[in-house]
Amino acid sequence: MSSNAAPWLYLASQSPRRRQLLDQLGVSHRLLLPDAHEDAEGLEAVLPNECPEDYVQRVTLAKWEAAKQRLRRRREVVGHDWDVGPILCADTTVAIDNDILGKPADDADAASMLSRLSGRAHRVLTAVVVEGALRLSTSHVRWRTLSADEIERYVASGEPMGKAGAYAIQGRSGAWTERIDGSYSGIMGLPLFETAELLKPLGWHF
Repeated sequence: MSSNAAPWLYLASQSPRRRQLLDQLGVSHRLLLPDAHEDAEGLEAVLPNECPEDYVQRVTLAKWEAAKQRLRRRREVVGHDWDVGPILCADTTVAIDNDILGKPADDADAASMLSRLSGRAHRVLTAVVVEGALRLSTSHVRWRTLSADEIERYVASGEPMGKAGAYAIQGRSGAWTERIDGSYSGIMGLPLFETAELLKPLGWHF
């Protein structure tokens, strides 16, 4: 970026919530989404005996490295449309004890995850990387006990699909949340404090 230009970045994420949170900070951004041939989901595979904290940081760094290569390829093909700029990547996972709850494979998997989270505390971990610098946000969430009918209706709504831990804190599951200790924006997918701290050295002022 030119020192005289307004700061902006590439967001290498398909999450509309991360776009909304960057807008909330006033951070201008362009999407840098995976190409059709990229195995974006493959980067999220869990390694044997990997703890949730190590997992979410490793995956986020892997996504950032993939985004760097993606930008390099696009600049080689249509360079005038893809300026040099910082890249932001993030990844969120839900953990209960030391088990990682990723995105549910189907309705039954979503219902199983929600049953495990019912009436218990769990951790939500979101890692953010900007230009190789990483920050990790850890939040603790406690739900009230859910009935089988509540779980069934929530799964039927479709909201759990594509969400780590099979829920979205900003959605209907917010009615079950008794307590949060940590970052609400981090639970949504982009912790604003950690993100702002990473961006300040690159020219942003908050």
